[in-house]
Amino acid sequence: MILPVILFLLLGMVEMGFAISNNTSIVTATRQGAAVGSELVNGSYSCSNSTYSASVDPQIIGAVEGVLLSPGSPVGVTQVSEIDIFEVSGTTGSATGRMNKWVYAPGHSGPALPGSSPTQYLDFTPSSVTWDASLRCGASPAPGIGVRITYTYKFITPLGNLISAFSSGNITMTDQTIMSLQPPSGRSGPVS
Repeated sequence: MILPVILFLLLGMVEMGFAISNNTSIVTATRQGAAVGSELVNGSYSCSNSTYSASVDPQIIGAVEGVLLSPGSPVGVTQVSEIDIFEVSGTTGSATGRMNKWVYAPGHSGPALPGSSPTQYLDFTPSSVTWDASLRCGASPAPGIGVRITYTYKFITPLGNLISAFSSGNITMTDQTIMSLQPPSGRSGPVS
């Protein structure tokens, strides 16, 4: 009689370990994406020069995707349903509503990763864009950039079969990181 209880607890602990490992990878991916977006701002060192702004969001997504595809990451890009890049108010710290949504596009059918040689194509493509990267500037008070990932955690242990009898057997999780946009440094040219 006690064996089923012990097995249930053991599977629960193992499944929780897998879920925490997945979440750690997602947290790292959002941090990396927000850090890249914070540094790139609008793609140049000047708030007025937006020549390179079209390459900013693909580089943010490339940073996120790089973490997800790195060795040891248990999260596959197919589990990520959406990556959001959003503006955060410098005075209130809340999202302004301007957001760029990127969705999974199987088979590397997203845009080319800027600067990659040989050319690498992203696994995500923009589905809606309401925050043009050319409008980003690290003025005072410094506005922020946020990166949010929504993904589906699929159960790995047989405990998932038991849970799926009562639900879908998957859990949708999200994580986001917000960082301040860096102020322009007075240099000119593209941010590399």
